[in-house]
Amino acid sequence: MLLYRIGPEGFFAASEEPDGELRLLHSDPLAEPVEKWRLGRPVARQGAALLAPVLPGKIVGIGRNYVEHAREMDNPVPSEPLLFLKAPSSVIGPGAAVVLPLESQRVEYEGEIAVVLRQRLRRAGAEEAARAVLGVTGACDVTARDLQRKDATFARAKSFDTFCPLGPAIRTGADLEALTVVTRLNGEVRQRGDVRQMVFGIVELLVYASRMMTLEPGDVLLTGTPGGVGPLAGGDLVEVEVSGAGVLANPVETWKQAPE
Repeated sequence: MLLYRIGPEGFFAASEEPDGELRLLHSDPLAEPVEKWRLGRPVARQGAALLAPVLPGKIVGIGRNYVEHAREMDNPVPSEPLLFLKAPSSVIGPGAAVVLPLESQRVEYEGEIAVVLRQRLRRAGAEEAARAVLGVTGACDVTARDLQRKDATFARAKSFDTFCPLGPAIRTGADLEALTVVTRLNGEVRQRGDVRQMVFGIVELLVYASRMMTLEPGDVLLTGTPGGVGPLAGGDLVEVEVSGAGVLANPVETWKQAPE
């Protein structure tokens, strides 16, 4: 099942196939299992405004979880997951613009598999962590690379408004050990990764993160980016495709300061 949020109201809608009939959801997807979801009237896909499929209370990022990305950053592969937090206010949905801030001279794309939780996790074991996953979606962990290199923490570089596109849909029931992510810039493939290339697997990451902080329903885990990151410029189109979750496409704009 594919779970969407549609505007302007932010209602949930679901479809069994990427191009299948889209129907309003009369259930809380974070409270009821997928097999008990109640579907309502059809919604026309054409003209439907897609929003970020979830509004997370927190976004937990994982750094250097692909060997090639660690190498291209000239950093060692971590011996345990490298956690950072990204501000929830950075979330945007499909089609919304990534805005390049005045404070950075080099902003880069990082296509990632995002995991969305439906249950609380605290010091969880592997089986509990796997059961707590609602599904996966596409994410672009946009990063102000020059600021990341300057700061002791990642918070500023990762958290500008518009720096976390999510979507277009949450794919439920995904095999967490058989997923790929592809990033395209202006139609050209720049990144391609597979969960089997991760240093730490998805369930392992959830178990680890739940030891450090309680993960709540709706929270998002960004699982790391493959090698091939690069700069964004005004006028670009960045696309992230995660297995079965559709293509997340966002234009890129430069900051336009309002006239005084």
